Amino acid sequence: METYVPIKKTKPEKMVEMVTAWAGLELIIEDILERFNIGRDSCIEFGVEFGYSSVVFSNYFKEVKGIDIFIGDEHTDHKGDHYDKTKASLAEFTNIELIKSDYRDWIQKDTKQYNFSHVDIVHNYKETYECGLWAAQHSECTVFHDTESFPEVRRAVIDIAKATGKRVYNYPHCNGLGIIV
Repeated sequence: METYVPIKKTKPEKMVEMVTAWAGLELIIEDILERFNIGRDSCIEFGVEFGYSSVVFSNYFKEVKGIDIFIGDEHTDHKGDHYDKTKASLAEFTNIELIKSDYRDWIQKDTKQYNFSHVDIVHNYKETYECGLWAAQHSECTVFHDTESFPEVRRAVIDIAKATGKRVYNYPHCNGLGIIV
C-alpha cells in the first residue's frame, strides 16, 4: 500500500465533541475528496457507532446514510442498544439518515451507487472484505478505519483493491485509514 500523505488538513465546519478512535481523521477527508475528484452528493457508512464520522461526512455530502446494528461488537467497549441515543445526538444534522441494520441485510437490497463509502465494522477479515467489496463496487472512493490497529482489516483492504482493480493507499495515523479509489 502506498502511504497517503495529505496536501492539506482541514477541520470540518460542524463537529461534535466526543471521545472517538476516529479523532484526527476528520482533518484529511476534504483532502481525499479533492485529490481524487470525488462527487459530493452521497455517502454511505457501515459502522456508525456514536456518529462522529457521520458528522464529519455530513460537512461534505448532501446525504449521508449510516448503517449500523447500534449494539457494539466484539471490538467495541460499549455494549447495548444505543440507536436512540445516537439518533438524538445527531438530530441537528438533517442530512444524516441512520438506519438500524446489519450490513449483510443492507447490501442484499441496495443497488445504489454512492460517491463515497466508509467501512468501520467488526474488525475481522471476512466481514470487512464482504462489506468493503460491496462498498468499493458501489462507490467512487471507499475508506476503511483501523488498518494500523487490525492486521485483518489491512489485509482485507489490500485484497479488495486487487479484486476491484482500484488503487489503494494507507494513512498510517489515527489507527490507520485505508483508501481505495
